[in-house]
Amino acid sequence: MTGGDAFEAILLAAGSGTRFGGGKLLAPWRDGVLIEGALAAAFAAPVARVVVVTGADDEAVGRAVQAYANRTGQAARLRVVHAPDHAEGMGASLRTAAAALSPDARGVFVFLGDMPRIPPAIAEALIQAVRDGAPAAAPVFQGERGHPALIGRDLIPQLLILKGDAGARAVLKDLGDRLARVEAPDDGVLFDVDERGDLDGGAKR
Repeated sequence: MTGGDAFEAILLAAGSGTRFGGGKLLAPWRDGVLIEGALAAAFAAPVARVVVVTGADDEAVGRAVQAYANRTGQAARLRVVHAPDHAEGMGASLRTAAAALSPDARGVFVFLGDMPRIPPAIAEALIQAVRDGAPAAAPVFQGERGHPALIGRDLIPQLLILKGDAGARAVLKDLGDRLARVEAPDDGVLFDVDERGDLDGGAKR
């Protein structure tokens, strides 16, 4: 995928993880740290580039992200940007990331750094839904909408004006039936880590 046919990905990694007690994205997960699960899913997607947004723990998270990309041969597809106003909420991180996208991107995935079990196969299915004409697409599992969302080209400008803690949900909320809902193969599209106890619920699956 090149030029105007290329999809990209945003990975939000700016939160402070207050409920977790801090340092969430660098907490041990399987054979590495938590954010590596989300990175693996983002890089597995058929995207030209992955834009990782840092905020709290900027230097430590940035180092971990770069080290993972180097180790897995993905450094050429990685761009790390810092959201200086990350404390405002998710909207600030998405604004920063959207500004770093290629202007002719066909669409952008929004991955969350604390969701390490996204099934790799879902990305291609979401892309197909957008290619078929949907303005955006999201996975569902047992009727519940999950992540990552895929925001089509026409909606990307809305990411640039998000405020406060508004995430991709704010862009999708008015689409109604125009939002393509794609059945996911497992609950990885719903599983996230908020508190330390959540690590035990998914590390071995």
